[in-house]
Amino acid sequence: MVLVVLSENEGEMKKRVLLILSLCLAALYGMAGDSIMLAPRPNLLEEMKGVEVVQDSAMALLLESAMYGNREWIEVDGYRVQVYSSNQQQHAKAEALELETLLKETVSHTIYVQYLPPFWKVRIGDFRTVEEAKEYKKQFVQQYPDMTGETYVVRDKIKVLQ
Repeated sequence: MVLVVLSENEGEMKKRVLLILSLCLAALYGMAGDSIMLAPRPNLLEEMKGVEVVQDSAMALLLESAMYGNREWIEVDGYRVQVYSSNQQQHAKAEALELETLLKETVSHTIYVQYLPPFWKVRIGDFRTVEEAKEYKKQFVQQYPDMTGETYVVRDKIKVLQ
């Protein structure tokens, strides 16, 4: 069962978004046949001050798709933040996959491990503008200062819903 707690004064649009989120989570975790309960709770928003919501960019796109209908994924020119690149074939693949596993715990954007011969690369995000990518890079190196020297904003084909 998925429980969604609502404040009494939340608007209809917010309730619809929360319901869609609940349905997405239920489907994601194989609970599509289970029930979804909406429970009113006064002052919920005031109790949540200081709470930070960390969300994978894929979840945001899934919610957007659910809210606005079926749209297809397309690739467009954009930017990603590259945090690893190596051509040392004996170790590079393992290091890239290990870094991906480590970053999944804290990174809220999609992580891409790519082999572009002869390099293994780890890139983060689907940013439409260089400014968005630079802002994320700044946040990333604050969180991972040891990776500052390997972290760059790079042009790439990004995935977006159309």
